Amino acid sequence: MLLAGATTFAPSWADHAYALWGQPKYGPDFAHFGYVNPDAPKGGELRLVSNLRNSTFDKYNPFTVKGSAPAYLSNLMFDSLLMGSMDETASGYGLLAEEVAVAADGLSVTFKLRPQARFHDGKPVLAQDVKHSYDTLVGPHTSPGYKTMLAEVEGCDVLDARTVRFRFKAANRELPLTVGGLPIFSRDWGAGKPFNEVVMDIPIGSGAYKIGPVVFGKDITYVRDDNYWAKDLPARKGSANFDRIHIKIYQDNTAKLEALKAGEFDMMRFFSAGDWARRVDGRKFKSGELVKGEFEHKQPTGFQSYVLNIRRPFLQDVRVREALGLAVDYEWMNRQMFYSAYQRVNGIFGNTMCQTTGEPSAAELALMQPFGKELPPAAFGPMTVPPRTDGDSSLRANLRKAQGLLAAAGWTVQGGVLRNSQGQAMVLEYMDSGDAGQRTVAPWQRNLQKLGIQLNFRAVDFALYQQRLQKFDFDITSIAYQGTNNPGQEFADLFGSAAADQEDSGNFPGVKSKAVDAFIQKMVSAKTEQELLPACHVLERAIAHGHYLIPQWSANTHRMAYNAWRLEHPQVIPPYSSGEGWVMDTWWARKPPLTAATAQPAIKQEGK
Repeated sequence: MLLAGATTFAPSWADHAYALWGQPKYGPDFAHFGYVNPDAPKGGELRLVSNLRNSTFDKYNPFTVKGSAPAYLSNLMFDSLLMGSMDETASGYGLLAEEVAVAADGLSVTFKLRPQARFHDGKPVLAQDVKHSYDTLVGPHTSPGYKTMLAEVEGCDVLDARTVRFRFKAANRELPLTVGGLPIFSRDWGAGKPFNEVVMDIPIGSGAYKIGPVVFGKDITYVRDDNYWAKDLPARKGSANFDRIHIKIYQDNTAKLEALKAGEFDMMRFFSAGDWARRVDGRKFKSGELVKGEFEHKQPTGFQSYVLNIRRPFLQDVRVREALGLAVDYEWMNRQMFYSAYQRVNGIFGNTMCQTTGEPSAAELALMQPFGKELPPAAFGPMTVPPRTDGDSSLRANLRKAQGLLAAAGWTVQGGVLRNSQGQAMVLEYMDSGDAGQRTVAPWQRNLQKLGIQLNFRAVDFALYQQRLQKFDFDITSIAYQGTNNPGQEFADLFGSAAADQEDSGNFPGVKSKAVDAFIQKMVSAKTEQELLPACHVLERAIAHGHYLIPQWSANTHRMAYNAWRLEHPQVIPPYSSGEGWVMDTWWARKPPLTAATAQPAIKQEGK
């Protein structure tokens, strides 16, 4: 279908990739990504265990709000117009699209689809499918995060059967990557039903894997599509090597660890420093069948945090929020509970070029000055540094500072209980989806008691936890924000004023700030790194000095135990891999698997 005006469209097709800044790492004639083994054998099975908080699933549609989809379904089943590489941060290479052209004015991007691109049902991937996917994702039945992320997209036009154009409301260097990364699915998926009624219909995607055998509540298997259309593309060489990826589901963490030791699955990623240091052992580790691997990465630290919901009256004063953070004794926790395995998070852009330190620059001050009355005065000074309890610092001094902040906010201790001028006691609830978090919250609870604050730990089942998060019905919880090297419109969902009142948005703390909105818009509209960085810095200062989040911790390695007798991996470790994603995408099965008789007597632990 040719839309009105499309006859005047005549792009100069040339680009195999799009880079946010500068040139992509791989040129148009690249043979494969540098971190894969292009000769990796195909076959075998990868047995994984789901690390999702709620591993069970009740639908196959990962895009609608209600219900839970199987782990990894979206990544394995849906291709996109562009795909990123794991060894750079801001480039997209043609996957469904063979070429990409960005208009000279930056107000649109056009993709030319590959003639060989096919869905799992054998039908070609056409421009109408791309438009259908976009229209569906910004429609009424999907997560509001998509609508926020795509808020600056004016629309999607079908120019001909295999040419599609996205129009933007304003020039934005990130948007070609954003729309290029959207999951593309067939118009036939759901047979025309309203999208919220597409629940158990098998997705019709174009990715390397399809849904295979399923046992609800126990496991799901993805099977490699023997006719996968992209298997010989340079961007997919050496990837999707397993015939089957079998995902096991365990509700109990202890049972999951014991199943690994018994050899029931091939790889498990660890997020508990205690488990990694003390409980990942046993006969199969001594024999070398199972190996502990710590794989260094250069991923953003993310900003895993205690989230303070400022919709709650007790948490609306920034001084109260700062006082709560002063009661966290991270150094003690890291020594006594985490085996010194973590680094403290600070800000929202850690380990990226946007990370903020020191005093604001002249460019940053120029962005902040119009909002002088709205921003905390401290934002115009040095960047926050999380309070410490080692060296010249102490928990006692931090708690004294917290007492001063609480007193200034109108809270005083009466009979050992912190009360405001109306006599209300400071009682807060920490909500979690299980009991596992109690151990790390307990030291904070004890320190808050010294300030007269009662923090109650409330564990709820995951369905209720998810519902309460969607409705912002909590005082405090923990969120593991992933972070990004390329911040953009998604931050409007995380911290934008419009998202604060939008149910199921990502703005869990409820930030409503004209300054924050302006900084996000400035960041999104930046045309150069020189414009981007000051905008990132002032946004990070506003969030950090607003004390909406109490920073937790991060690790600079992927801790993964895996079966070295059944699996092999490339020698090059991509710096921006996601851990499990690297394993599923680039590892392969040994042929034949090693046994006790054929294996080397000792396979040393992989170091950092």
